[in-house]
Amino acid sequence: MQKEITVALVGNPNCGKTSLFNALTGLNHKVSNFAGTTVEKKTGETKLSAGVKAQIIDLPGTYSLYPKSADELVTYEILRNKAENNYPDLVIFIADASNLKRNLLLFSQVADLGVPIILCLNMMDVAERKGIRYDLKLLEKELGVPIFAINARKQEGIDNIKSALLNDKLRITAQYYNLDHVNAKMLDEICKATDKRNKYAALQFAINASSLLSEKAQRIIKLFEKYSFDTRKFQEDEILSRYHIIETTVRNARLKNTSQLKNSLTHKVDEILTHRYWGIGIFLVLLLLVFQAMFSWSSYPMDFVEYIFGLISNYIETQMPKGILNDLMVQGILAGLSGVMIFLPQIIILFLFIAILEDVGYMARVGFMMDRIMRPFGMNGKSIVPLISGMACAVPSIMASRNIENKKERLITILVTPLMSCSARLPVYTLLIGMLIPDTAKWGPFNVHGLVLMLMYLIGFVAAIFSAWIFKFFIKQKQKNYFIMELPSYKMPVFSNLMITLYEKAGAFVWGAGKIIVAVSVVLWVLASTGPHGNIAKVEQKFASTINNDTIPETLREEAKLQMNSQKLEASYAGEFGKMIEPAIRPLGFDWKIGIALLTSLAAREVFVGTMSTIYSVNDDGGEETFSNIKTKMQAEINSQTGKPSYSLATILSLMIFYAFALQCMSTIAVVKKETHSNKWPIIQFVYMTVLAYASSFLVFTIFT
Repeated sequence: MQKEITVALVGNPNCGKTSLFNALTGLNHKVSNFAGTTVEKKTGETKLSAGVKAQIIDLPGTYSLYPKSADELVTYEILRNKAENNYPDLVIFIADASNLKRNLLLFSQVADLGVPIILCLNMMDVAERKGIRYDLKLLEKELGVPIFAINARKQEGIDNIKSALLNDKLRITAQYYNLDHVNAKMLDEICKATDKRNKYAALQFAINASSLLSEKAQRIIKLFEKYSFDTRKFQEDEILSRYHIIETTVRNARLKNTSQLKNSLTHKVDEILTHRYWGIGIFLVLLLLVFQAMFSWSSYPMDFVEYIFGLISNYIETQMPKGILNDLMVQGILAGLSGVMIFLPQIIILFLFIAILEDVGYMARVGFMMDRIMRPFGMNGKSIVPLISGMACAVPSIMASRNIENKKERLITILVTPLMSCSARLPVYTLLIGMLIPDTAKWGPFNVHGLVLMLMYLIGFVAAIFSAWIFKFFIKQKQKNYFIMELPSYKMPVFSNLMITLYEKAGAFVWGAGKIIVAVSVVLWVLASTGPHGNIAKVEQKFASTINNDTIPETLREEAKLQMNSQKLEASYAGEFGKMIEPAIRPLGFDWKIGIALLTSLAAREVFVGTMSTIYSVNDDGGEETFSNIKTKMQAEINSQTGKPSYSLATILSLMIFYAFALQCMSTIAVVKKETHSNKWPIIQFVYMTVLAYASSFLVFTIFT
């Protein structure tokens, strides 16, 4: 029987934990949530020997075991609760060798909990470039734990760590902070009240729990009062005492013959990239390049995806017997799915650029630069990370707001993040921009499509900060504002890490959106293929004599088929449903077909293109559906009442604005409910975004009509 051990990776933010996790587990991992939270949980396996494997848990980065955010609370809860199944047999503590003194504070706290621990000094190359070197043997002796020098990004030293996991003798418990100055009787009573043997773990848990409203917390508060124990003073003394030990240890182990570089490359680059004015300009230029790349680089892979789906559709259509199952597969499932999958290359390019900017260390600089801009709107510099990440997906971006310590600023960030144009809006924008502007349109060296797409993203950002400014006056402030953000050293992105990130993000998009799209496409196909009172059969009977008459020219029969399919759609349940809501959306320039798409895309915005694909495949003779002919059909459609194109300039702009502002994502609503622990805020968010979308669309349609 194979033995399994549980190993937790612990460290400060930006210490290289994720790189080490990827090096140990590769693609053999999964992402979920910690029980009872929305905090992302990465777990994976690594084989240590023929009979032993390790379950690796990548805990959220934290600076202290006195948590101030949801991420830090999860790390603390896992390490202090031995009763839990995922309590680690061993902790691998990853420390940034170029900033060792700060990292060792958390290390000493974790070690004092009594869990076996080893120390990995990561980023040794960065430390070397800064002129920092250590006598590792002396440092190991001073700290009393095994120390391994690694470079997680280059996967150097990984085999040594795996060997250490197999060696039980290396599982050393160390103690760094002495509690002799704390009342012994109080400590005994605290241990009983918290059911813990480790005195430091019991006292730390008691201090953290004393801010809660539970019965146990009230008993702990009474104990503190009984013994006149000042928790704040204890924490201050603890940190000062730990830093005194750490400073002495680091000073003794640091080699003297190294010279600190006063003006490192990082500082020189930061003088430009974080400049008060140039920095923001450089950031906007980078965004423009991203959007240009999304259109320029994606054309060939998009054509390839289109070609593959065309082959699949053609094969199924010709090989399967004609009938309802054939129509369902070709006109329902494949038409809807291909209408979204064709945009996967653009989405991957967007994810790739965001991953590179984060891996390089630039995204933290963006937060630093944007702090002074965000503060007047009720947010801080840390809010920019969820907002920018919202260009990929609002769900993980909202979860990323957990590291915003101020509750008001975090809530405002959560409420406005969905206004950022996410990748789900990208298929909608691409379709509508393609209808609005010719593919060959250029403005100097720039593709006009990319410029318009960037404009839509900027509109989302402006709407987000304006909404945040409004919320600032309605959400009461009870917590003091402060902003602390670490600026990591610049690093070259690691190809393997980027590929794993793309695999995770693209996989989440494909499987998450795919399930919704297939379900919606099937339902929509059924609604579009059936109707009340036998109306579908009546339409078919009306055109049967023309379509089946071989003496009539082929072009006339094809035209009759198109007319029949158009009337069948109008007579179907989908048509009836769209007509029912048409009076409400007519002031926006929308007809009943757009109404169907708006309703189905309430599940997820990307379903819009799949819905239009399915709707317009009914008007076709069963041929393969592609993005190009969906666009062509929509452009060619004439409004029967006005005799003008159904998709005029005013209608297209109105539709783009509606999708820019409307909250059409059930996953976002669900995660907001979890993050805020309330039904109130997701309801407020849905209502204000819907009202904003409707009013803005009405205004745009009125102006351009």
